[in-house]
Amino acid sequence: MSALFEPYTLRSLTIPNRVWMAPMCQYSADETGPGAGVPNDWHFAHLAARATGGTGLILTEATAVSPEGRISPADLGIWNDTQVAAFRRITRFLASQGTVAGIQLAHAGRKASTKAPWQGGGPAGPEANGWEPLGPSPVPYAEGNLLPAELTVDQIQEIVGQFAAAARRAREAGFEVVEVHGAHGYLIGQFLSPHSNRRTDSYGGSFENRARFALDVVDAVRAQWPEDLPVFFRVSATDWLDEGGWSVDDTVRLADELLAHGVDLLDVSSGGNAAGVRIPVGPGYQVPFAARVRAETRLPVAAVGLITDPEQAEKIVANGEADAVLLGRELLRDPSWARRAAAGLGGTTHTPPQYLRAL
Repeated sequence: MSALFEPYTLRSLTIPNRVWMAPMCQYSADETGPGAGVPNDWHFAHLAARATGGTGLILTEATAVSPEGRISPADLGIWNDTQVAAFRRITRFLASQGTVAGIQLAHAGRKASTKAPWQGGGPAGPEANGWEPLGPSPVPYAEGNLLPAELTVDQIQEIVGQFAAAARRAREAGFEVVEVHGAHGYLIGQFLSPHSNRRTDSYGGSFENRARFALDVVDAVRAQWPEDLPVFFRVSATDWLDEGGWSVDDTVRLADELLAHGVDLLDVSSGGNAAGVRIPVGPGYQVPFAARVRAETRLPVAAVGLITDPEQAEKIVANGEADAVLLGRELLRDPSWARRAAAGLGGTTHTPPQYLRAL
């Protein structure tokens, strides 16, 4: 059997294959009113298509734990029961296709209140339904971005509680995997990196202090999440800075801490916290980061980053560089990538009976 299409078990949950969908924001929810942050027909169609295409695990876009935690006003959220009810429609359909439904819980921090990419992606002011962003320190992401308000310790603990409440709602909504978003320069990643965290209290300075918020969130989520279901953590393995940033060595060290706090898998990406850096992008360019964590710790990993070819993905899993692969843009281009890959690699994946004539 193809390694890419072997089932994978974490705690009591078995995922039918190792082709997983990475979180990708759609910027398509209502921005205000009762529909704010609520998944709609677009989100259903988008996620359902990848499930009928044979994807083993689908992670939602970064789903905010509070209104001010959204990246843009049009992002999804899970801070109220209306959102929970709308997500249930999606998770029921994914389950009917044999796909595991996962949700990524997020807070954008200083990168919040931005416009959708097709609207220019710049700061969203009050006239565009924006708000004042929050961060570990009053340091904007880049020139022209909004200045974040520095979080107090009480506000930090309030956000930890928001992650816990979001995890509880996620389970009520039918999700079986929850992922804590600590990557791409959003709030948890901002605390981790000395590039963005200039605090001098117990949440800044040393590695232990900068990791405190991440571990507080993981503990809070794990306490609300069923013991028999897995918790993932997404990390940017490096800020791509020569000095003064988060490094791969830091990521390996954090992986051991996350494992001790009940995380079951590390989703390894990179970048997003420092503007203007040069990233040597190429096929599988982030896979070595995942491979190093897997080789040097006991924490399972998923690899992501320009993984586009079935043989490439098969090799990553078969060679032990990662336990699974996460596809992003490639699944936007081809919702049935998993079924096509299975046909070429001699594996099997779910095919709806309505599509059997296409085999």
